[in-house]
Amino acid sequence: MAKNAAASANSADRPGDAGTGRQDKPDAGRPDETAAERDDRNLIELLQELRVAGLGVQVLFGFMLSLPFTTKFVKLSHAQRELYVASLLLAAISTALLMGPVAYHRLVFRRRQKEILVKDANIMALCGLAAVGLAISGAVLLVVSYVDQGLPVVIITAFVVCLFAGLWFVLPLARRRSRFPQ
Repeated sequence: MAKNAAASANSADRPGDAGTGRQDKPDAGRPDETAAERDDRNLIELLQELRVAGLGVQVLFGFMLSLPFTTKFVKLSHAQRELYVASLLLAAISTALLMGPVAYHRLVFRRRQKEILVKDANIMALCGLAAVGLAISGAVLLVVSYVDQGLPVVIITAFVVCLFAGLWFVLPLARRRSRFPQ
């Protein structure tokens, strides 16, 4: 037993090792974590993240649904109305994608499909976040084009698109490629 403890202590000193070599692989889990425990943890973390994202998209979707019933909606140009419809559809798509994992989980509950559920739910979440970013960017473009014209519309919208793309995709993917994240 003392020999095993010493071996564990030595391997724990090496970053990303824990004696198994598993830590060098993406989502290799934690030391002494079974595959089932890893799937449980990953699903719990994903569902927590979806709660946050889902709330935001629900607020946006509610706003978008109420917009045509305002008196100013009739003043929108044809292009602005098309942008509104595109943003509304993106908000609906993102709602479906971000809530999809919950329905998926309910339908495969206790059927020993958690690993594939986590993989599919991850794809839905990433696609849902992309759709949310586009829906918000479209809504910003709609509002800014209603309030102003010309270069400010382009600059503000481009900034918002780059902000979402940078924070939600570019930065995490860049960190993911580095061996030792900062």
